[in-house]
Amino acid sequence: MTPPDTVPSANPPIDACLGEGLRIGLFDSGLGGLSVLRALRQHMPLAQLLYIADSGNAPYGERDDAFIAGRALAISDFLLSQGAQVIVVACNTATAMAVHTLRQRWPEVPIVGVEPGVKPAVAQSANKRIGVLATPGTLASDKFKRLIEIHGQDVVIVPQPCPGLAKEIESGHLDSPALRALVDAFSQPLRQAKVDTVVLGCTHYPFVAPLFQQALGPHVRIIDTAEAVARQTQRVSGDLPCLQAPHAEPTIQLWTSGSAAHLAQVADRWLNLKTQVSVLR
Repeated sequence: MTPPDTVPSANPPIDACLGEGLRIGLFDSGLGGLSVLRALRQHMPLAQLLYIADSGNAPYGERDDAFIAGRALAISDFLLSQGAQVIVVACNTATAMAVHTLRQRWPEVPIVGVEPGVKPAVAQSANKRIGVLATPGTLASDKFKRLIEIHGQDVVIVPQPCPGLAKEIESGHLDSPALRALVDAFSQPLRQAKVDTVVLGCTHYPFVAPLFQQALGPHVRIIDTAEAVARQTQRVSGDLPCLQAPHAEPTIQLWTSGSAAHLAQVADRWLNLKTQVSVLR
C-alpha cells in the first residue's frame, strides 16, 4: 500500500480528506487492528489516531455477544472521552456482534465497522469459488449470514473458521512453527475446494497474508479490507470540524488492556511505529 500521491487542494473532496485536525479512535480485541491503523496512516496521514488493543480480553472470537458488546461500549466511551470524532471498530467479530449497539448508543457519531470482503471477492473471482477465513464468532454471526445472502448468490462460499489463529498472532511472532502449522491447516480445505479468491475476515490475518499466500499458492487472490475501511473513514470524516489547529503534528496514541511493552514492541516491529503505550484500566 502506498500513500496518496496527489497534493490536496485548499478544499479537497471528501475522498481526498487527509484527516488534518481530526481525531479518529479505533479498537480491536488485540493487535489485529494495527492493520487498519496502518491503512489509516497511509490514507489520512494528518489525522490524530487513538488506538486501543483490548489484549487483556482477546480473542473476541471466543467470547459471547454480551461480553463483546460491553467491551465495545466501554472502549468507545473512553475513546470519545479522549476527543475521538469517529469510531472505527477495527475488528470483524466486534463489528458483527456490537456495531449496531454502538450506533444506537451514539447515533450522532460516525461509526465505521469492518466486515469480510465478500463483495469484492465475488467481483474478482474467476471461478466463483471463494474462501472466507475468519473467527468462529464472525462466521456464526447474523451479520455474516446476511452478507452471504446479499453478495454470495451464484458463487460457492467456503467459510473456514480459524480458532486459535488470532491468539497465535497476538504473540507477535509471525513466522513461528506453530503459526505456520495453523495457517497450513486452515488453508488445506480451501485448496481442496479449489477456491481462487480468499477473504481475510479478521484484522489480525493481514499480518500473516504472506504465509497464507505460500500455503494457498500464487494463483489465489487474497482480499484484505483494511484499505476499504480507511476509505470509508475518509468519507464519513469529510465534513467533521478540526479539533486541533491546522498543520498540527499528527500523533498516534496507543492503549492496551494487556502488556504495554508487548504492544510497543509489536507496533515497532510490524509498523515501524515508535510511541509510548499506556495501560487501559
